[in-house]
Order: sequence, then structure tokens, then C-alpha cells
Amino acid sequence: MNDLPLADLDAFTAVARERSFRAAAKKRGVSASSLSEALRRLEAKLDVRLLNRTTRSVTPTEAGMRLLERLQPALGEIAGALDQVNELRDSPAGTLKLNVPSVVAREILPSIVGRFLRANPAISLEVTAEDGFVDVLAAGFDAGIRYEERVERDMIAIPIGPRQQRYVTAASPAYLARHGMPHHPHDLLEHACIRHRFASGVGLAWEFGDGEAAITITPPAVVTANAVDLEITAAIEGLGVIRTFEEFLAPHLASGGLVAILEPWVTTFSGPFLYYASRRHMPAPLRAFVDFLKAEQRSRLP
Repeated sequence: MNDLPLADLDAFTAVARERSFRAAAKKRGVSASSLSEALRRLEAKLDVRLLNRTTRSVTPTEAGMRLLERLQPALGEIAGALDQVNELRDSPAGTLKLNVPSVVAREILPSIVGRFLRANPAISLEVTAEDGFVDVLAAGFDAGIRYEERVERDMIAIPIGPRQQRYVTAASPAYLARHGMPHHPHDLLEHACIRHRFASGVGLAWEFGDGEAAITITPPAVVTANAVDLEITAAIEGLGVIRTFEEFLAPHLASGGLVAILEPWVTTFSGPFLYYASRRHMPAPLRAFVDFLKAEQRSRLP
């Protein structure tokens, strides 16, 4: 037993947890065949079958389940011990894996990651942009970035990026010349609108204003998409009214390609948060990122 490779045990844990060679390989950034070979070696060493494999499923055997239950905390302790050693390096090393909304990947992270990586040259960054809710730990990420209402309560959250953002409504001058200027959110029920639909298939209603004065409508859509660039282009070309993050529309508002409308009904909300699990041993790349964000926040204080 002393010559069991730790990497093979780790490969087994990944596949057993995901119930899929392909999913485990994708998260590990390796080939499915390399994980399959690791499992073959491990089962040969132990002389016991750990996984039942069919063309449709991968499930742990009873022996596999028992091994998985004991291995997961043990491998977690090993990872924590290595991270503690990593923290003693002059420059922390490793990969930081983040799951973020598309607006954060597009408008907020680009101004941050360059400074962070220059300050931590031994760290690499992997960013996955998706707008649905994700269990970041179960999905293999070190941390996530989400807006306040979507941060899980048992997570630690720290601010990242602007502390206030706005949802604005706009249309092209040509569209407004043809269809007139809306003066109240309810007027949009008589207009063509361009709506966003998340990859999950959910399309949110449009909410205007804040608090007790908030108005929610579901306007008719001439274009529905989950591609922001397509939605913005449709609005510039005069196909309808768009409502989205101000950052997405700012250059087109400045150039005159779009005109802000319903400005008394702009919705203001708090900016995003980096969130991560409370645990005794934080991975060194994540610790470096958290420390970096906190130092930047302190530098902006008056």
C-alpha cells in the first residue's frame, strides 16, 4: 500500500465525486483517458473494483464509497498543508479558479486582474463566466462573484468592483422618432423591447425604481437573446427598447447611438461581491486575491 500514488487517489476522488470521467477531466484540465488510466492502476494495486462503469453512468461500488468517504477529508488536509507551505513563499503560486457573471467578466475583472497578476507573477487565473446560480465549491471553483441577493448565507463575502451599479433603459434616436418617447414604465407595454434570457431559459421581468416605488412589468419582446452584444446591436439598429447594465450601454449613450429614456426610473443596486467558503486553510492564490482586494479597498478610503 505504501506505493499507491497520491495522484491516482486524487483522480479516483474526482471521478467518484463527479460520477463522470468527462466532467472530472474538464474540471481538472486533463484528458478523460488519463483519469481512466489512473483508475486502472489504482484498482490493480488494491485488487478491488472501485467504480462501476457503463456507457451511461459511473457509480462507486461499495468499496469505492467507503474509500471516497475517508479520502475526501484526508486529501483536503493535504491540500491545506501544502497551501500553508505555499503561503511562506516570497510569491504565492498556483491557480485561482473563479466563477463570475458575464457582466463582471466583461466590465469589472479586466481592470483588476492585470494589477493582481503583476503583483503575483506565480499565480495563474481561470475565469468561467456564467449567469446562473452555481455551487462554486461543488463545481471545483475556489470562489465566485455574484450580487448580494445571490450570495449564499454561509459564505464569506467581500466587495469587488464598484459599490453601486445601475440598470438603465435606452433606445435609438430612429426608434424614438418612429414610436415616440415613453414617459412611464407602463408605456413600454406598447413598445417593442429587447429582452435578455439567461442560459437556463429564465427571462426576468423588468423592474424600475427602488423600494416602495418599484414597478415590475413584462414587456413584449421583439428580440430575446442571451447574447448582450446582439441585444445592444438590435437596439442601436432601432429594433426596440433595451434595459441592461449601464456599463454595457455607456459607450453607445456617449456616442449618441442610443438615448437614455425613463431616467427617473433608473434602478440602483449594490455592486458585486467575491464570496468563498469559511475554512481553516484557504488556498494560497485565493488568500492572495482576497488580500489584494482588501488592500485596494483601504487605498480608496479618504
